[in-house]
Amino acid sequence: MMRMNLLRGKEKFLLGKFFNSVRNCSSSALAGIKVLDLTRVLAGPYCTMILSDLGAEVLKIERPKVGDDTRAWGPPNIGNSSCYFMCVNRNKKSVSINLKDPEGQKIVQELALQSDVLVENYIPGKMNEYGLGYENLKTLHPKLIYCSITGYGDTGPYAKRAGYDVIASSIGGLLHITGPENGDPCKPGVALTDLTTGLYAHGAIMAALFQRERTGLGQRVSIDLLSAQMASLVNLGANYLLANQEAKRWGTAHESIVPYQAFATANGYLTIGGVTDRQFRELCSKLNRLELADDSRFLSNPKRVENRKVLVEEISRTFSTKTNEQWLAIFHDATFAYGPINTLSQAFQDPQVLHSRIVQEISHPTAGMLQLVGPPVQYSASENRIRLPPPELGQHTDEILQQRLGYSPSQIQQLRNLEIIH
Repeated sequence: MMRMNLLRGKEKFLLGKFFNSVRNCSSSALAGIKVLDLTRVLAGPYCTMILSDLGAEVLKIERPKVGDDTRAWGPPNIGNSSCYFMCVNRNKKSVSINLKDPEGQKIVQELALQSDVLVENYIPGKMNEYGLGYENLKTLHPKLIYCSITGYGDTGPYAKRAGYDVIASSIGGLLHITGPENGDPCKPGVALTDLTTGLYAHGAIMAALFQRERTGLGQRVSIDLLSAQMASLVNLGANYLLANQEAKRWGTAHESIVPYQAFATANGYLTIGGVTDRQFRELCSKLNRLELADDSRFLSNPKRVENRKVLVEEISRTFSTKTNEQWLAIFHDATFAYGPINTLSQAFQDPQVLHSRIVQEISHPTAGMLQLVGPPVQYSASENRIRLPPPELGQHTDEILQQRLGYSPSQIQQLRNLEIIH
């Protein structure tokens, strides 16, 4: 009885607080938007981080004592968490609640009823078991935008499978087209399918928020890793569907454009793109190989693709005669695209990267001063920035229960004693 009395009579309080709330005046595009984040690992947290950078208040619901899986995905670690966790959880508040306990589920439902957006990435059906499925919440809160991120969608032969980036990337063809020509398939260095899915989810939520301004109603938005990966095949997918052309691995080269790849120099690699006939001629001039531009085998891109092997061999021999630094000096005023293949230390010291100030600093309670890669998008009339460090596990539990839900300190302590919160 005591456990139920802790949560009785909250619905009226929450609904009144939500529907009578006044949006904050701020230069942030999403100021006043409340997001309930029930996601873990990468795709979901990446989506909600983008929303938080734009000013949304994001509450990250985490398991007591354990939290997001990625908190333990180290080394390397910093403070009490892994560097992996730090990369996608800034600007969020951590609330640690036991979702397996019915009263924990009730607390999350109360938070959902005063939220604009809920994002979850549980296996299909799990949120329904917790009483937190879309149909459960839609009846109580028709303005809620409910975003579900899954591995393979809600239905179909793979619906109940665990969804991870490298598996969806494998099934969706990305690993087949990544790696050296005639070599083994390779995983991209970062989880591109997860990131793509997170970006799709963020854009879909923004569109749903915009539509809600016109209709007054929320909706469910669904995105899965495999569909996002298939959509990201772009030209290669079209080549197969429209021309029945199977894709293959090309290393750094391009299937339809030559030259457009990396070349070894005397001390590293440079990537160049002579994508038009004019740019190809300019490249040949910079290489002091104008005879290649006048060669009948290379006069057009289709001819260059047809004679790829001999052209690449000729260009490769020339690139190997000078260092990266020498070629970069020669190319300094070129109109074709070029750049070195940098290590991370070189990338973070690149003059254009330094100029962009994309690396930002913020103080963290246990890790000290953090350097994080900030938002890449700039707005002329709104903020998009790091405001809060990645949270400690459960750091904001008491604050949110008191300020958002009206719980008293004694109620919070009882919930903690019952291990419903942490």
